[in-house]
Amino acid sequence: MRQSAVLTEYDPKRGVSVATLAYEYPSSYQVPFHAHGSDQLIHATSGIMEVFSGQTVWLIPPHFALWIPARTQHRIHMPGPLSMRTLYFRMDLTARLDPGCAVLHVTPLLRELIVETVRIGQLRMRDRYECALRDLLIPQIRKASPMPTFVTLPREERALKVAQMILRNPAESKPMADLCAEAGVSVRTIERTFRKDVGTSFELWRRQVRLKRAVELLVSGVAIKEVAFRVGYSQSSAFVEMFRRTFGTTPKAWITSLNTPASRRTETRSGRIVAV
Repeated sequence: MRQSAVLTEYDPKRGVSVATLAYEYPSSYQVPFHAHGSDQLIHATSGIMEVFSGQTVWLIPPHFALWIPARTQHRIHMPGPLSMRTLYFRMDLTARLDPGCAVLHVTPLLRELIVETVRIGQLRMRDRYECALRDLLIPQIRKASPMPTFVTLPREERALKVAQMILRNPAESKPMADLCAEAGVSVRTIERTFRKDVGTSFELWRRQVRLKRAVELLVSGVAIKEVAFRVGYSQSSAFVEMFRRTFGTTPKAWITSLNTPASRRTETRSGRIVAV
């Protein structure tokens, strides 16, 4: 990953608790690797963005936001037109928030708080309304459900080529041998590389990609049967069982839990995809 200077121009200035940025990006636009001096929350009110940091890639639809800690190098790709809204936080406000990058579920309330904060432009510490808005915003971010919508990419060039084939089409059902032949690499090499770079087998990694895509589709309101088909399952029952083994609950129950007040939830707050 390229290293670049830490940008501070958007960080909250003296007397400001939260600074903001609103930007409209055209299709295929690339924001090169950079980092900020403050923690940030990036949210697309429309469009989808791909965010890369280290070996990890996140696909962020409008129902999600990405929490990026200060000084974390990252780049952003816009597959299509995108309306981005970004919040930059004074460090003492976010000391107890996630120390690593995390994808968060954006509830209707959190979305409106983000939009209103960006509309104002900055939240000043001596303005009563803006302080009240800040005091609503921070707890909503703290309790937002983390989403397992990331995958780790291999470093080796040929293994990365195979990985990108799956990322472009998670429902791809080609045998591993056929994918390796297209990339000009042996099955043994790919297996060894995935275990070294990613920490898991290729087939388990492919399941993780499918689960990531399934989560995105479920949150956007796609029916469970259609989700199963789009991620490569001919039978929705097989998809439901895979989801249950991973999350400990069915897709329907999991989606319902996202709309349940945090005080009534019993599930673990884990943003990582576990082995299936």
